[in-house]
Amino acid sequence: MVQEVRNIRRQVLPHGLTVITEQMQHIRSASIGIWLQTGSRDEDAESNGISHFIEHMVFKGTKHRTAEEIARQVDSIGGNMDAFTAKECICFNVKVLDEHVPIALDILSDLVLNPVFDASDITRERGVILEEIKMDEDNPDYLVHEIFTQNFWKDHPLGKPILGTKETVKRFERNAVLDAYAHRFAPSNIIVSAAGNLDHDRFVELVSQHFEQMKPMKNGFHSSAPKIVSRIILRNKKALEQVQLCIGVPSHPIAHEKRHAGYILNTLLGGGMSSRLFQNIRERQGLAYSIYSDLNPYRDTGCLAVYVGTSRESAVKVVHSVVEEFRKLKVEPVPEEELRRAKDQLKGSLMLSLESSTARMSNLARQEMYFDRFYDLDELIEKIEAVTVEDLQTLANEFFQAESVAVTALGNLTGLRLSRGQLAC
Repeated sequence: MVQEVRNIRRQVLPHGLTVITEQMQHIRSASIGIWLQTGSRDEDAESNGISHFIEHMVFKGTKHRTAEEIARQVDSIGGNMDAFTAKECICFNVKVLDEHVPIALDILSDLVLNPVFDASDITRERGVILEEIKMDEDNPDYLVHEIFTQNFWKDHPLGKPILGTKETVKRFERNAVLDAYAHRFAPSNIIVSAAGNLDHDRFVELVSQHFEQMKPMKNGFHSSAPKIVSRIILRNKKALEQVQLCIGVPSHPIAHEKRHAGYILNTLLGGGMSSRLFQNIRERQGLAYSIYSDLNPYRDTGCLAVYVGTSRESAVKVVHSVVEEFRKLKVEPVPEEELRRAKDQLKGSLMLSLESSTARMSNLARQEMYFDRFYDLDELIEKIEAVTVEDLQTLANEFFQAESVAVTALGNLTGLRLSRGQLAC
């Protein structure tokens, strides 16, 4: 199978901003993203949630456009504009037809460079985000992950919620927002990535025009690596019908050389309907409707976590079954045909995930953030193919240690007991 050669070009402007493009001539769209290489993990405890708050606020109006004009102009070119805040980045992005790239970049850079942060908008937006926090707290699947994360990276900004808390958000005032904005929006902290039917040189020229006024400056972000605390947390919430469980272990950082074995281990364990957890706990035992595992790697740490919702009566049995799957991966070599399936599943989802211009644009920015070069699909596939049965067993023995298993249970837990001894794997 011959892969297309990706046409990726990268340029760093004199003040430190990085521009990366990928030309995709077979499509009519283009996606542009302005990425800040700082997220919620770079916040102080008292300003927890401010990155996400700024992400909302830039849409409320700039020196040149009101909030309504921003929305109207994007709609009038059939564009799709979005933004998100993560633990280690903030992204503002837009997808448009290729002919609209100049106007799309004009709107997007205006948001990022010229927000007004009007005081009355800030007051209103605090209310909006408080509602967003309440909405998330009403979602048990979200809540169990949040409690798990806060305890896993306890007392470290990585463990704090991206949205902030009711207490921190209520305190956001204009000066705090302006100050956080000034520190984050530095050219050396910004990546502008674009993918689709566009010309690199022309795009770099556009970016230079919009961003040339920015002053080069250093930002001292990059919080220290968190310590991991593997605890058993039982949180009673009587109103819930199900017990929500999150069972996790420390895993590798995002750029670790064994990362490909980590992806495969996760795929085998809980990455889809043929995975061991799904087949055993849902299909064979009928103990859960939703069960999956997730790999969450960051710059300097990571977590492999299993999520499952089950009845209170079955909760301990489910924990036991999950831990039993951990143990099997340590002591029994994975059968070749199962390894083959996991590799093919992973390769398929990788290829499918790069079909759209938005996915390519994100892929460029993430590679720039975490790796010192670009990995093309062929190379990734080679790395996945190279993972052996022995690699997986070694990794399972490294990850699945009884003392490093962390569990969070949320729900009506009356009478539920969980001890470290029950997590022996």
